[in-house]
Amino acid sequence: MEKDESKTSDEEETQESMEEEPMEGEEKEETEEAEETEEVEGLEEAEEAEELELEEEIVEERIYTVPLREAWRTPRQKRTPRAVRILRSFIERHMKPESIVITNEVNERLWRRGIKKPPRKVRIRALRDKEGRVTVRLAEGD
Repeated sequence: MEKDESKTSDEEETQESMEEEPMEGEEKEETEEAEETEEVEGLEEAEEAEELELEEEIVEERIYTVPLREAWRTPRQKRTPRAVRILRSFIERHMKPESIVITNEVNERLWRRGIKKPPRKVRIRALRDKEGRVTVRLAEGD
């Protein structure tokens, strides 16, 4: 009978320990959620700091509608790269920059439909800073 009693006491101990400890899956989910919220907060803070830096340095801001119809006169497989070159030359002609930075959002807008079908025109916001560098972004609402 002593053997049976030892088994029941062992079973009771394991049941108690299981109740006290959270399941492994629950622990992982909680830590993943906490990490995600920290990452999101960090990204938001970084974006806000970046915007503040840009606002301080901006000397001039202009909004343009850049016609890209000339890109359609080239062979299909060269149209979007040509549209990027047309955008750069347009900014050089109108803003006279030291250097040009085209943001990812503008690049993605040009390449959204692939190499064969760039947009006919794109509305952009050109920002010049103290050093003469021009940053090209999409205009608000586009």
